[in-house]
Amino acid sequence: MSKLSILAELWDFLKERKKWWLLPIVVFLVLLGSLIVLTQGSALAPFIYAIF
Repeated sequence: MSKLSILAELWDFLKERKKWWLLPIVVFLVLLGSLIVLTQGSALAPFIYAIF
């Protein structure tokens, strides 16, 4: 299963069930997860973890 099919399935779920309030939560979680993954090996990691 590709990443694009997962996104398409999520979009179809949100559209059909009218769960538009979930969209900001999903976007925030994706951004937070990518921030943690991208900065895991860098010198910025202690500063980012200090924020949370």
